[in-house]
Amino acid sequence: MPSPKTLLAALLMTAASASAMAQNLYRIVGPDGKVTFSDRPPAEPNAVAQPARAGAAAAPASSGLSTLPFELRQVATRYPVTLYTGADCAPCTSARSLLTSRGVPFSERTVSTNEDIAALQRLSGNTSLPFGTIGSQHLVGFSETEWTQYLNAAGYPKQSQLPANYKAPAPTPLVAVAPVTPAATAAPTAPQTTDPARRERPPAPVNNGPTPSNPAGIRF
Repeated sequence: MPSPKTLLAALLMTAASASAMAQNLYRIVGPDGKVTFSDRPPAEPNAVAQPARAGAAAAPASSGLSTLPFELRQVATRYPVTLYTGADCAPCTSARSLLTSRGVPFSERTVSTNEDIAALQRLSGNTSLPFGTIGSQHLVGFSETEWTQYLNAAGYPKQSQLPANYKAPAPTPLVAVAPVTPAATAAPTAPQTTDPARRERPPAPVNNGPTPSNPAGIRF
């Protein structure tokens, strides 16, 4: 079994290598607002690409870090934890329960669409769930022993130190999809009447009095 020093060294070495790899990983926002991750610049001329940080596909659990005790905040800032989960995934539930019971602040990203799966493949090299990151260390699948070892090596407390007012961020999709703007509703056209009595009648012919062909001026 690896020692805590060995695990911590692995975390630091992985962070360095992941930082180098992140130079070739792009966060791409397409013209439709869809966000994807790729190791190649976008082909679309209107797409916006930015270099992605190591583990940047997931937002760090920083929304509530200011409320954490100093030591826990330091660890969570240096080695943020992100959990990637899917629906009806028992190992995902086990990983979430471990982090929650131990009081580890973490971000959760859900994988449900084809775009999510493709992004997960680029991030982790496979599509297995759960997938977790502790800093830049990748954890594929769930093993309580392995996850506990890496949490210990990163310095996370073994007992929860989360304050009572801490609120974990809500899970978010791995690939954000821009909301679809509804098309403008066309003004309704006036209904066509089918009532013969209400149909517009043609104007009556104009009769200006007697004419050579109608000396009596009779109107029909």
